[in-house]
Amino acid sequence: MIEDRIHITDLMLRTIIGVNDWERVERQDVLLNITLFGDLHAAGENDQIEDTINYRTVTKQIIQHVEKSQRFTVEALAADVARICLQAEGVTRVWVRIEKPGALRFARSVGVEIERTVGDFA
Repeated sequence: MIEDRIHITDLMLRTIIGVNDWERVERQDVLLNITLFGDLHAAGENDQIEDTINYRTVTKQIIQHVEKSQRFTVEALAADVARICLQAEGVTRVWVRIEKPGALRFARSVGVEIERTVGDFA
């Protein structure tokens, strides 16, 4: 099975995330890194946009969802993002890393990394 990759790197968004009272009111930065897996062979051969994964559309959907979401855990938000990615035409697997910069004192960020396939949400 061919698994080419499209990387979406350092997508910085703001959302309600966390369990503390102040986190339920104030939006916080979250940093997303996403890898979309699929077969990009046809697009590489014929240079047709309809033969590749439309990462612009996927990214717009992620932005819309994350900015409106109010999750308690980064894990749940990562699962949401994975589900959105896997609904895109041609995506067979996705890797998602979400970080909360400044979540811990003395640490640059805290992050969650997940990998999912289409079958994980069937």
